[in-house]
Amino acid sequence: MLPQVRPHVSAPLTDQLEHQLDLAPDLEASHLDVERVAGIAVVAAAHSGGYAAIGHLLGLLAALPAPTEAGERFWSNLWRSSGTAYLLPANIKADVLQSLAGEGTALARQILSAVDEMTPPQRVAAGEVIGQALAESDHLPGLKTQVIGELWLRDLELTAWRVLHADRRSDDPAGRKAFLEAWTSV
Repeated sequence: MLPQVRPHVSAPLTDQLEHQLDLAPDLEASHLDVERVAGIAVVAAAHSGGYAAIGHLLGLLAALPAPTEAGERFWSNLWRSSGTAYLLPANIKADVLQSLAGEGTALARQILSAVDEMTPPQRVAAGEVIGQALAESDHLPGLKTQVIGELWLRDLELTAWRVLHADRRSDDPAGRKAFLEAWTSV
């Protein structure tokens, strides 16, 4: 699942291409040689971490049962076992939609808040509920549901961190300060 690319996401890449590779914004494709195309690919890869992390975050959520009547039991069990409502579809729907549009920081913060709120026993119980759902849907024979669920939770938590880390905008002092304030308030 890939989010849409927004202009604010591609602006740093555009700046790097203009500065590092001496490419003019109106350069025609016919003037690009293999070396310049390779250079563009390298710079693009360096700037794709946040975009990839948002896509991975959405992919992890998409692996869970859909928030429909058929998935209602799963979401109810997850709420009871985790002790947090932060992950319920009603509470993350707007953030998921923003992530699909390329802005994943709100969803990442919500996820990190949910994980932070769980006690160790709640995390284990939530992992069991998630692992059971993933084992049923992905047909992962031979793996314990607790292991599957714990791996999924760890991946979700680390991916949420990657989204926020990629968005920190460390070159911008005001952005860095805002990021630190947001991060410390989680």
